[in-house]
Amino acid sequence: MLKLKFITVGSLAERHWREACDEYKKRLSQTCKVEECELRETKIAKNPTDGDIRAVLDNEADRILSQIPPRAYTVALCIEGKQLTSPELAELIDNKATEGYSDICFIIGSSHGLSDRVKSACNSRISMSKLTFPHQLARVMLYEATYRAFEINKGTKYHK
Repeated sequence: MLKLKFITVGSLAERHWREACDEYKKRLSQTCKVEECELRETKIAKNPTDGDIRAVLDNEADRILSQIPPRAYTVALCIEGKQLTSPELAELIDNKATEGYSDICFIIGSSHGLSDRVKSACNSRISMSKLTFPHQLARVMLYEATYRAFEINKGTKYHK
């Protein structure tokens, strides 16, 4: 059974975000294994310098990279990534499973994004939109998008 691992930096502070993610995790668990690795954000000054941000991203990169399963297909969510339609995400997931990947790992960084080291280590980069979203909402959107992708691959009417 395919395993999806979501590595995220930062917590879901509000109950409604947690409940939304939990609902999609429950739905996804019917067709795949779901694992979530929630990493604490590194503390940073209120008005950080570029150097401060680089240091934070480097620290987060070490922790993110240590959580990636061996031989996993990795996807970084970042602004410069490719925007996919729901059917394209479904095809990506299906293709990786067909190619023999047993783990697909999605990575969402902190409010400062992801380090270049993490992006370079990933097999692909996707962007949800040219718009900016709070990281909590981005996590909910990613869970829904992956659930929708599995439903598309199963041929259900959820996508309609």
